[in-house]
Formats: sequence, structure tokens, C-alpha cells
Amino acid sequence: MIRFVFIRLLRAFITILAVVTFAFVVLRMSGDPAQVMLGPDVPQDAVDAFRKAWGLDQPLWIQYLAYLQSIFTGDFGVSMRDKASALQLVLERIPATLQLTLPALVLKLLIGIPAGVYAALHRQSIIDRGVIMLSILGFTIPSFVMGLLLVLIFSVSLGLLPSGGQDTWMHGLLPTITMSIGGIGILARFSRSAMIEVMGQPYIRTASAKGLKWPDVVWQHALPNAAVPIVTIVGFMVGSLIAGAVVVESIFSWPGIGRLLVVSVANRDLAVVQCILLMIAATMVISNLIVDLLYGWLDPRLRGQPAH
Repeated sequence: MIRFVFIRLLRAFITILAVVTFAFVVLRMSGDPAQVMLGPDVPQDAVDAFRKAWGLDQPLWIQYLAYLQSIFTGDFGVSMRDKASALQLVLERIPATLQLTLPALVLKLLIGIPAGVYAALHRQSIIDRGVIMLSILGFTIPSFVMGLLLVLIFSVSLGLLPSGGQDTWMHGLLPTITMSIGGIGILARFSRSAMIEVMGQPYIRTASAKGLKWPDVVWQHALPNAAVPIVTIVGFMVGSLIAGAVVVESIFSWPGIGRLLVVSVANRDLAVVQCILLMIAATMVISNLIVDLLYGWLDPRLRGQPAH
């Protein structure tokens, strides 16, 4: 078990380091922050002074080593646009993002998993076909299309809900629903497939043959075994909470991390963009690490398998 945990921790560290390196290189290849911040008509002397002040005149490898040293000491840089701590700017936006992502995650779990399980237990019924159709529709429509459709229906046509902002709890309904629909469809489809596979196993037939009541067969034997693969998709959803908010927050003008990322990329605010990408990567890696550890706890046979 110690070797199992060590390999997963090492893999998580390497993944985060790879994401940090990739983001660092790509951001500096995508354009000069000095030109974006100062404008095209600024004299070259001012541009050179700006680049020197922010260390952009140094060779790329020196900038990279300095960046690694700073993040390992807890310094995530200063925003070129706001002249404030990048980490502080990101932390200020987290509550707004959590106001959308956490309710959306709860809706995914409360609707998606029960719908998939119910459809599997009533296979080939009208309800099963309806769940399949709605789940496919839910996770195939892009979030930006779904968001615009909801705004068109509930804000423009019916006038029931606001189309943007964060003033009241009603402003959060449309973005929360937009973020949850795709996940509900994925969880419903995945839960249905997992339950159908488990229900066909010999131990389910054995439990039924022993006279165990059908609800007990489902709750004591089918659901616990079907839950093992479902943990994977739930872990992925938890890890992608922040990343999934980027498009939705932009559509609904929600002042969270996702919208801050879009604005910072447009302004080439390197420190803020790097801080957000590092947070997204760390969230996804940590959630996947927890899933791996849960796998090892739920199924001891996986502890001896090599990491992929």
C-alpha cells in the first residue's frame, strides 16, 4: 500500500510540473505582454523598460527557473495589470465560482446517478429510452450553446430570470443549470452502463437464487460494485469544476475565476493566468489522486497493479 501511494504521489507531482512548464512556455510564445499592456504606439524605450521591470528581458530558461523557485516558496507573482498579488486576486474570485460549481455538482449527483440506476433496473422501458435520449442530448450540446438557449428562453422570451450578474440568488440559477446539464447526462449514461454490467454478473443471480429480496440484492450487491467505476467519473467532475466555469462565467458575466482567466489571457497577465492554470491542474490532479487511493481502498487487487 505504501508503494501504491508513493507511485500515485510521484505521478501527481510530475503531472503538475508538466502543466506548469507547458503553461509557462506557451504563454510567453503567445505574445509580448509589454505590447498588450502598453499599446502599439508606445516608444520602444518604454517597452524595454517595462520588459526589464518584469524580468521579461531575461533568457527563457532563467525566467523559468526563477518562476519555479518562486512558486515553491509560495510566491505566485504580481499581476501586471492590477499590480497586486496574483494569488490574492485568484482567491478573491473563488467564492463566486464555488457558488456555481458546488450546487451544479450536487445536481449532477442527485439527478444523474439515480436516473442512470433507475433506467438500468427498468431496461428497455420507455423510461430507460427517455433517460438515454436526454442524457445524450445533455452531454452533446456544448455549454455555451446550452447557456445561450437558456438565456433566450428564460430571460429574453419569458422574462423569468436575469441573464447575467451576481446581484441575487436568481442570477445564479441559469449558470448553475447550464453547468449541471452536461454532467447529469454523463453520470446518467455512465451509471446505467455500470449497473447493467453488474446486474449481469453471476453473484447477482446467486444472491437472487438464495432468496434475497430484490431491493436487498440491488442495495447490498449491485450498487456497491457499480459504485467503483462511477467514482472515476465523479472524481473527474470534481477536478474539472474550475475549468468548467470558464465558458459559463463568461456567458453570464459571473465574476468568478473563469471570467478572470479570460480577461487575464486577453491582457497577457502572465502571473494571474499561470496561477489559475496551476490551481486548475492541482485540483484535477488531487481529485484523480483521491480517486486512485479510493480505488486501492475499494478494490485491494488494484494496489499491486502498476500505474498507467
